[in-house]
Amino acid sequence: MNDNFEGESPNKDFGFVLTLAALMLFSLMGVGIDFDEYSQHQEINIPLGYFYFIFLVDSLMILSLILIFFYKKIGVYIFPAALVTHFLAHNFFLSTFLYTDVTNMFLYVGVGLLAIIPKWQFFK
Repeated sequence: MNDNFEGESPNKDFGFVLTLAALMLFSLMGVGIDFDEYSQHQEINIPLGYFYFIFLVDSLMILSLILIFFYKKIGVYIFPAALVTHFLAHNFFLSTFLYTDVTNMFLYVGVGLLAIIPKWQFFK
């Protein structure tokens, strides 16, 4: 076991929960953008199959945050993969640059990993 974080407890402290709440907030903002696009998909000619894909990716992002909350390692890997997939899908299919995704990635790397890495020994 790594001795760098030996004083760390398995309890979810305020920073850990606040970080996950911020990540969830920006993820839900991305879902809101997707719902807005879905409500206008007839007018802006977005194929319906795109929304099956993008809502699946949205679901994976939210599920991975829930998994991180319950100390599951797979969530730590799924979240950035789903987030990058979400960003690239919007960029490729709709030519839109989502600042919510970019902010979410910066939050995950900058703040999220500062909350996740000390708790890593408790992840299964």
